[in-house]
Amino acid sequence: MIWKEDIETMPLEDLKNLQSERLANIVRYVYENCPVYKDKFDRTGVSPGDVRSIDDITRLPFTTKLDMRDHYPFGLFSRPRTDLVEIHVSSGTTGNPTLVGYTRDDIGLWSDVMARALCCAGAEPEDTIQIAYGYGLFTGGLGFHYGALEMGLTIIPTSSGQTKRQLKIMQDFTPRILACTPSYALYMVEEAKEMGLDPRRSSWEIGIFGAEPWSESMRAEIEAEWNMLATDVYGLSEIIGPGVSQECHLKQGLHVFSDVFYPEIIDPETGQPVAEGQDGELVITTLTKQGIPLIRYRTRDIVSMTTEPCACGRTSPRTSKIKGRTDDMIVVRGINVFPSQIEHVLLGIEGTHPHYQIVIDRQAHQLDSVQIMVEVDERIFSDEIKKMRALERQIQHEIQAVLSVSVEVKLVEPKTLERSMGKAKRVVDKRSL
Repeated sequence: MIWKEDIETMPLEDLKNLQSERLANIVRYVYENCPVYKDKFDRTGVSPGDVRSIDDITRLPFTTKLDMRDHYPFGLFSRPRTDLVEIHVSSGTTGNPTLVGYTRDDIGLWSDVMARALCCAGAEPEDTIQIAYGYGLFTGGLGFHYGALEMGLTIIPTSSGQTKRQLKIMQDFTPRILACTPSYALYMVEEAKEMGLDPRRSSWEIGIFGAEPWSESMRAEIEAEWNMLATDVYGLSEIIGPGVSQECHLKQGLHVFSDVFYPEIIDPETGQPVAEGQDGELVITTLTKQGIPLIRYRTRDIVSMTTEPCACGRTSPRTSKIKGRTDDMIVVRGINVFPSQIEHVLLGIEGTHPHYQIVIDRQAHQLDSVQIMVEVDERIFSDEIKKMRALERQIQHEIQAVLSVSVEVKLVEPKTLERSMGKAKRVVDKRSL
């Protein structure tokens, strides 16, 4: 089933024509309604009349999170505050948070793209969905809620946390679909087993996981433990929330709803487009949003993209799972390291669990040190010490081969590392940089 078949299976030439028309309209709209964009365009030397095709998008300036924080709270909005019906604020580690707002039509757009995402994952109108993303200023819970309402699903809005209650609700109401972060899905495995439940006998058949990067190895773990199809959803508050793209059952990339969110992949250093299939930074332009439309927003997420139509019938471009970020990658001794690379190595080694923590430190006048604490099967600790040391050396060798960085590996018992009900904290950086 495809939610909007006329749009999602549109011939590529027709899709390009639609994108071109919408880009010209949104450029004119922000130029006339947002002083920040008018100034950006004027300084760049581009006017709305210069944008006639989607190919002209590279003439436009980028927008960054810094722009949003510099013009906090309402400077980047293209509609007056009285036209907004909902506001969300993302947490920020420094400076102003990121504020986004929605007009009534924007909420309708959000509902539509999330209905497309749910349908893409395999949901059907008579299904029940358990939404274990947080509700509130975080866009996850409400985004799924709006999409589920649009599609006609029965909604169990559990929000995040209260894991034992989540599992009881699953048992009592037998929802077919689970929506939460992938790390929380694995956390619930442990809780289920402690409660004497067999996760493979749960009612959940489809999982829609996002809000944090996760590897194919982590997907395999979730699917094996819960006996479900685990799909990836992508979104970010600045663009809409969840609902920018979604995997279908074939899991061959995330379908970008590119009639409303136009994707580009650029070299993060030069800002120039990369060849199809190459890794680069995802840049998104919102083609139809009203409250706070964004032109060429740099997501900082590293992905690759293909425009080959999918066997599911959808013709929209597909991106890979997130392979890392340009702004929170770890720089160790001058080498760029993404935690997802380490996760991929760890989850490919028998006996390790998908729970780990990377600790980076730097003593005075010393090189950076990297310690990776890895949870392993209980049986590992009942084996001979030399077998444990052999496993440590194996992990150490494989990580060093991938990263070209020497690391110390410390094996720890199951449930030693702090668990998270939201986004997992994988990296602890103790350096004073």
